[in-house]
Amino acid sequence: MVLLAEDDPAIADPLSRALQREGYDVRVVGDGPAALDATASDRVDLLVLDLGLPGMDGLEVCRRLRASGTEVPVLMLTARTDEVDFVVGLDAGADDYVAKPFRLAELLARIRALLRRRAPEVLEAGGVRMDLGARMVTVDLHEVQLANKEFELLRVLMSRAGQVVSRDEILAEVWNDLESKTSKTLDMHMSWLRRKLAIAADEAAGRTGKPGGNGDGERRIATVRGVGFRFNAE
Repeated sequence: MVLLAEDDPAIADPLSRALQREGYDVRVVGDGPAALDATASDRVDLLVLDLGLPGMDGLEVCRRLRASGTEVPVLMLTARTDEVDFVVGLDAGADDYVAKPFRLAELLARIRALLRRRAPEVLEAGGVRMDLGARMVTVDLHEVQLANKEFELLRVLMSRAGQVVSRDEILAEVWNDLESKTSKTLDMHMSWLRRKLAIAADEAAGRTGKPGGNGDGERRIATVRGVGFRFNAE
């Protein structure tokens, strides 16, 4: 469950709906003491914590959680943009922070990154197996060598196999910089990834002829025009 501690309904309501669309169970609380109580009583996988909560601010909530030994990941939301405020938040025990106003795609990417710490170490779909700890990828039991961005791109798609992942979400999670990266960057890396998956599939099957046609890669990773990409689980 994602616990959202945010007292501004204009932020809490749309963010809660977005998280639910992503498949998360969400509970919303509006003050610091309620955030502490909910974290202690419920099974919370992630706390999205506003810095400026009434009753007890987010810094104090985070300090008390860590003092009690609670290790739930904390993503802090803050309207303050001074570097010293971010440092204070991290020193209080927050795992990450996002400044308001934020892009929804970036926030969701940060949330997925924190939740991966509790996610399975192995992803499997469509004949592709990713060992995240060993950073090893096999296609039909044949190992394929991927560059770092290709690996992260495949991880994002396979972690949501069967679902469409938008271009903005991919750019936010893989590159974490929507300002300087473009769809052209994504398309280039996607082409390389598909080619490597196709080559590995050819070699695993012992096929002859010119390897690396994109047919197999495109079968596994479909383009959803105007939206993004989908890793086909079957």
